[in-house]
Amino acid sequence: MPGLTVEAPAKINLYLRIGERRADGYHGIESLFVPLAFGDTLRVGLLDGEGPPRVRMEGSPAVRGLPPGDNILYAAFSLFREKTGFCRRLDIEVTKRIPMGGGLGGGSSDAAALLAALDRLSGAGLPGKDLRTMAEKLGSDVPFFLLGGAALAGGRGECLAPVDFPAGMPLVLVNPGFASDTAAAYRRLDRLRPEAPRKGSFQAAGETESDGDFAGRAACLESRIAGKMRDWPRGNDFLPVFRDDGENGDGAVYTEILSALDGAGADFSGLSGSGSTCFGIFTDGGRAETAADMLSKGWPFVRLTFSLRAGSRR
Repeated sequence: MPGLTVEAPAKINLYLRIGERRADGYHGIESLFVPLAFGDTLRVGLLDGEGPPRVRMEGSPAVRGLPPGDNILYAAFSLFREKTGFCRRLDIEVTKRIPMGGGLGGGSSDAAALLAALDRLSGAGLPGKDLRTMAEKLGSDVPFFLLGGAALAGGRGECLAPVDFPAGMPLVLVNPGFASDTAAAYRRLDRLRPEAPRKGSFQAAGETESDGDFAGRAACLESRIAGKMRDWPRGNDFLPVFRDDGENGDGAVYTEILSALDGAGADFSGLSGSGSTCFGIFTDGGRAETAADMLSKGWPFVRLTFSLRAGSRR
């Protein structure tokens, strides 16, 4: 069976600022997305005949048996078919490693990887802008995974400018064992954050700027990243909301994990996306390995990984 294998890397949000809800229902954001040398693997094969793809997922028990409507891969295939007329039946096998609902972009990365694989298998050779248009329809952060490398993200996440982030930095990922629903997290943020930004007070990078201005902001961010780690932008606007919400216990869990990462010697720590995975960045690989071993005794999902540079593969 002809086909190919593609990698779908996870990402972290080094920092995440969130504005108020926009007229289109989305929130403006500003964030630095960093790809990781950890993720899912897709094996995409061509079957005889035409029809919908056959999708098989191995790994996390939570992903098995998803109906077609709940799997972004079916949506990616449908968009590509509408654009190109490519109707060959596919066999898609996904080895899932990225926790679902973990703030690491697993589903989005899988969708971007499939779009790239379909473009190669079909021989369509679509322009990058066409793939990006499809990616934007699938999800706000899907375009990032087509870009490759770290990027300043603005708008609702689809405005991107490359940022040179150091490759090979050791990271420890810690997931508490539960998923965080993104839509629910945004509803909690709108309802609970103490000082919601006034209308017009928050301008996400890329929303109204020219391309040159946006690139300039990315260059400034890149300059900060090249300096001392203590000067890196940090913080996640979801964290105060999770901590202040007395109806949920995830805020206390995140505080515990972040404290454990800091105590284990992380030089930089944070919450990725809307949860539920926390991360610690280390300048010393040995210390990172020791931290991962220690934290794995208390949490169900702990992974030692590294930051990726544009064009590199895990």
